[in-house]
Amino acid sequence: MNNIKVFESISEFQKYRKNLTGTVGFVPTMGALHEGHATLLRRSASENENSILSIYVNPTQFNNPTDLEKYPKTFEADLKLAADCGISAILSPSFSEMYSDNYRFKMSENEFSKILCGAHRPGHFDGVLTIVLKFLNIVQPDNAYFGEKDFQQYQLIKDMCHSFLVNCNIVSEKTVREKSGLAMSSRNKRLSSAGFEKAALIYQMLKSTDSVTDIKKKLTADGFEIDYVEEIKNRRFIAVTLEGIRLIDNVEI
Repeated sequence: MNNIKVFESISEFQKYRKNLTGTVGFVPTMGALHEGHATLLRRSASENENSILSIYVNPTQFNNPTDLEKYPKTFEADLKLAADCGISAILSPSFSEMYSDNYRFKMSENEFSKILCGAHRPGHFDGVLTIVLKFLNIVQPDNAYFGEKDFQQYQLIKDMCHSFLVNCNIVSEKTVREKSGLAMSSRNKRLSSAGFEKAALIYQMLKSTDSVTDIKKKLTADGFEIDYVEEIKNRRFIAVTLEGIRLIDNVEI
């Protein structure tokens, strides 16, 4: 597939990385790729001479074991999409490769990570920041690309890189949406057709002029379990559960 290289060994990838010339773009993912990921991959490929994709379902960022167990895995389809988007190589290591210390050391942030998703998913952002920092150290990209659907994650990663003098440009990309407005997510694959249709209400509520209290009431009445609906600075954030599947989104206000 367009001579795309797949590495499971970090040391083998590092040998490959040493021989790359020109700029390197990087898109970290947990696989189950969709058009939102494809937008990031195409942008990376267009802005860099080399583009690296990581596919790694990171267990340290899951506070719910069932969510980890059910996270969709579509590696063959991911490989084809990556090749179609112009990716040079895929890094897909094992847990023992990424966590040779068995998660003895971790990266933590003590302010923004404690609210929104962090308040409802203990340890989530420790896992996210730890794995992203590891991948940035391995890949050593010039540019790394993140979607704004996970805006809190993007902001934390950007701030971490600034604080720890990581020499990488953290690039954001607007949320890619279904025709209904629902933010594209790997977790959408787990929704029933009725649930997928109903989930469009999330974006409708985010964009509405309703108050946060009214949005919570309306979504609860429609069968959503609310984690939070909050307005911080110029953004409205939401996290809900539908059919046992956690969905997040945010918009500028």
